[in-house]
Amino acid sequence: MEQKELQEARTNPEFLAYLDTREKESIKSKDIKGLYEVLDTLLVLNLDETRINKIYKEILKISFDSIEDRLKENKKLTLYSDDLYFIRSFYEHAIEKWSLMNFQGAKELFFILTQIIDDQKLADALNIHLLSCAKNIDIDQFYDQKVKHNDNQQADEIDEVYGYFILDFQFDTEQYLKQNYKLLEQEYQKLKHLLD
Repeated sequence: MEQKELQEARTNPEFLAYLDTREKESIKSKDIKGLYEVLDTLLVLNLDETRINKIYKEILKISFDSIEDRLKENKKLTLYSDDLYFIRSFYEHAIEKWSLMNFQGAKELFFILTQIIDDQKLADALNIHLLSCAKNIDIDQFYDQKVKHNDNQQADEIDEVYGYFILDFQFDTEQYLKQNYKLLEQEYQKLKHLLD
């Protein structure tokens, strides 16, 4: 969207009323996808930080309840349907904790995600995140030193469901995980109580 279009959306009473209705209906029905649509729109339009935070808290509440139910049922999450939004919210919450230097909190969330998702590519990437937290590498260092930055990559080369996650690194993922296997095992031992 261009600046003119953004400004029109910010001031369009019908659009703002639609967003308000969508938000209320999504909260009432616990529709995480609908809440993310509202949240993403508010972020793009740079509207009302208090409202953004309120919606994000609601997303986390729905997500934590749903993931807790999945843990009880011993069911894995996929990257499709509402599962994607549950995974995304947990991931974003982990990144937020990490950015606040809460390495333990971030590790716990990354660990839980590795145990409840049914996607090896994402699980491997999350293990790299977890290892970085275990080594007390702050998120800026991680991003600068470990993440592959390829601005020339075509959008159609990236599977859309992976778009919310950091998956590309400056090294071979499989080899890195093999080299750090012992540390990962130790971390898993320390964190496995979270699944009880």
